[in-house]
Amino acid sequence: MRAVIQRVKRGGVSTGTVRNRIGPGLVVLLGVGTGDSEADAVLLAEKTANLRVFSNAGGKFDHSLLDVKGEALVVSQFTLYGDASKGRRPDFAAAARPEEAVKLYERFVKALADKGVPVKTGVFAADMEVEILNDGPVTILLDTAPKSSPR
Repeated sequence: MRAVIQRVKRGGVSTGTVRNRIGPGLVVLLGVGTGDSEADAVLLAEKTANLRVFSNAGGKFDHSLLDVKGEALVVSQFTLYGDASKGRRPDFAAAARPEEAVKLYERFVKALADKGVPVKTGVFAADMEVEILNDGPVTILLDTAPKSSPR
């Protein structure tokens, strides 16, 4: 699974009419890949809830979403698995099929909520407008896939 996590002052998602909004917290753009599992969803939710991207009084990243009692807005984003290395049109073959992806998307949302994070969502597989007022800006990429080589 892949997640682009943005620390936000506020975020929102709509499908024509306002669907959901959050105040300070994290917007999580979540992609599910072929071969991802429920364990990946739970691991990524734990990492998201405890990721220290909120500043302490000294300006150092020292607090998590749980520490600051922030909210999370989780938006499905299969395009995180787009491969544009060949040609000009992205190939989405590495993205999980919708019927599998929705299960893991929902499992991630539940696991995050089970950690005590107030979670709001977009509409899975819908065409959405996403509002993100990035705070910092702070943007972190998380991926549950093992790394092939150190950088």
